[in-house]
Amino acid sequence: MTLLARLTASVDAHGPLCVGIDPHPALLAAWGAGADASGLERFGRDVVAAAAGRVGVVKPQVALFEALGAAGIGALERVLADARAAGLVVIADAKRGDIGSTNRGYGAAWLSPGSPLEADALTVSPYLGVGSLEGLFAAAEAADKGLFVLAATSNPEAAAVQLARLPDGRSIARSVADAVAERNAATGAGHGLVIGATVDRAAFGLGTGASTMDAATPVLAPGFGAQGARLADLGSLFPAGSLVLASASRSILQAGPDGLASAIDAAVGELASSRSVG
Repeated sequence: MTLLARLTASVDAHGPLCVGIDPHPALLAAWGAGADASGLERFGRDVVAAAAGRVGVVKPQVALFEALGAAGIGALERVLADARAAGLVVIADAKRGDIGSTNRGYGAAWLSPGSPLEADALTVSPYLGVGSLEGLFAAAEAADKGLFVLAATSNPEAAAVQLARLPDGRSIARSVADAVAERNAATGAGHGLVIGATVDRAAFGLGTGASTMDAATPVLAPGFGAQGARLADLGSLFPAGSLVLASASRSILQAGPDGLASAIDAAVGELASSRSVG
């Protein structure tokens, strides 16, 4: 199955919630978990256990594991193995992006079947040019996996680049989205876009009339919960017919290990209400 087929089946079965696995030091302390590799591993595996059967998608924040070096990467490998064994779709939030052989190395690490870091999808940055990601696109497609390409992000520094205009009048964000949609039309792979839930999509050239906002190009939408967007508003934030994963992390994780399952259930219910209203 392609990534698009797996995501569609996942949303149909469990709804669009994507649970972030973000072991921030403050969360680790609140959970009573140490700020070492064993604490990160316990945190991540507890999130996977609570998410399994409740949602279809999880998104580990790679940098927070990398911060502990080899031991942190080892903890991440075991979290990823648990998630795969639970049948969850795993998006590695690593935001990789380079050129040539470097991207092929990233592809081998994150997208090759059997790799210790194997995920179903990888977040990537296209700002060395979408064409520079060819090695990553190819690695993903060879393994029926996918990329989520940063298009319109909510950090204020992004505007200078993503809102810049090409000679044809399109924003850089729109040109990225168009390139991903064209790739999907040619391959059926279902590569996705990262579009923040708190951004003004129309300002970025990604309004409701954009051809890229459809179910063939899934969207990973961070920004729900702690960053200000409400899960109940998902139906009004994105056009009908689009395949959007609502990513929430701290707003769920702050419930702690004992309250985590209930927090996930509440978030799933809020999204179900949003879809019924939309």
